[in-house]
Amino acid sequence: MENNMAFTIPAWVPEGAQRYLAHTETGQSIRDIARSAGCHASTILRQIRRIEMRRDDPLVDAALQSLAEEHFSVNDASDRTVSAFSHNSHVEKEEFNHEALRVLRRLCETGSVLAVAEEMNKAVVVRDTGEAAATRTAVVDSRIAQALALKDWISCDNPGRISRYRITSAGRTALSQLMADFENQARSRNEHGMAEAPSSFHGAPSHATTNRAHPERPRRMRYSAAESPLIALARRRDRDGKPFLDEALVGAGERLREDFELAQIGPQVAQNWDHFLTAGGRGSFGSGDTGNRGSSEARDRVERALSDLGPGLSDVALRCCCYLEGLELAEKRMGWSARSGKIVLRIALQRLKRHYQDQEERSRMIG
Repeated sequence: MENNMAFTIPAWVPEGAQRYLAHTETGQSIRDIARSAGCHASTILRQIRRIEMRRDDPLVDAALQSLAEEHFSVNDASDRTVSAFSHNSHVEKEEFNHEALRVLRRLCETGSVLAVAEEMNKAVVVRDTGEAAATRTAVVDSRIAQALALKDWISCDNPGRISRYRITSAGRTALSQLMADFENQARSRNEHGMAEAPSSFHGAPSHATTNRAHPERPRRMRYSAAESPLIALARRRDRDGKPFLDEALVGAGERLREDFELAQIGPQVAQNWDHFLTAGGRGSFGSGDTGNRGSSEARDRVERALSDLGPGLSDVALRCCCYLEGLELAEKRMGWSARSGKIVLRIALQRLKRHYQDQEERSRMIG
């Protein structure tokens, strides 16, 4: 039993899963685990049975299998599979929280599911509007998807060759807590005189503005913080009853967002997009090269799209499509009058749509 103390497990792993692995992988008895945890043996037994029943879920089963191989292997440490996260517990948890925030926010959008195919190392979040083909809104590493399923933040009713996961009530609660935590961190930095310090892309998006009556208190935006501003605008109607943003315009914005997220995949976040912001500013992503070809190609596509939009239009596209800033916050940062942002954003999306059409036409001519 002394050897069991040498095994460590990531901080994001739920308590029930930790106890399940301790029982199944190290051979600890339920009574010993209960004694260490300071609870009754029946409590541990219920937790272990619940985890065992959830192994029918392919993501949950894969997560437990990976954790067992990586953290409970009897082989020499040099032969173990390298974890998707840092071995530093604090860094590990922060990285997981950043990714969880990004994915859960996308899954909160109407009609969104996480699609996972067998033997694929990536999953995708797709949004089905019912009017056209599903739109891909995020790419997710399979290890992140496994962790979300193990924590019961996403669930699948009918696993198969392609399993579709939806956010659970526990996932929505976790999303609210994650956003609150990141807000508190940002507020703490500001209170300590670090308002101008660089912030990474993975930080929580700004979704609160200043309350005019009480400048020190944040005020909630009109749209849901868990949604893209484009989705909220697409639900609005013009005077003639047509959607303010049609599916093609939303698709153009989502395509920019997808490339933007792909550009961040790599050993480190490397790109600085601040030179496209004509007013205000955001923290940089740092410097360096990821060395990832896929990330580099996506970064080039984003660069070409923003360059084609030009000053002003690239600013609002970057803020609203990529940073997911609300229109009120974007208007305030760029010094625009109230309610003018949605008009400029629609113009930007129209230009962006034309840019992608031109790119496709050039590709056909080259081919």
